[in-house]
Amino acid sequence: MGTKHTRADDAPDDPNDLLPERSVLSLEEYLEMQAAVGNRTRFEILYRLSHTDELTPTELDSMIDVDDSTLHYHLGKLREVGLVEKRARSERDSDGLYTYYRATILGEVILEHGVEELLRREWDFGDAYDSSAD
Repeated sequence: MGTKHTRADDAPDDPNDLLPERSVLSLEEYLEMQAAVGNRTRFEILYRLSHTDELTPTELDSMIDVDDSTLHYHLGKLREVGLVEKRARSERDSDGLYTYYRATILGEVILEHGVEELLRREWDFGDAYDSSAD
């Protein structure tokens, strides 16, 4: 059974109090973002978008093994919570493409300081996770 560790800082009793008085987003909106990126397909879409300038659905489709309707569904969910934005051209480019997606600033931050940070910490603290190392 795990033990509860106390934190050195004074954590508020109410999680809503973690936000500044004039917060841009509500706690629920932040949690919706976290939940959205918790899905494997949406994580991968956001990951790829945050590590490029922008991508078309065709380019994303070639990188991620999902059908077109599934890709668009997950792009819509990511847009809905503000992690991804869509840019539509008024004219086709040389490849005949109109629509581009990119990660928003919030998308990049929640990815970098969320799942990616946890994954990096596992590399840094591998021995701490290894119960056989005594």
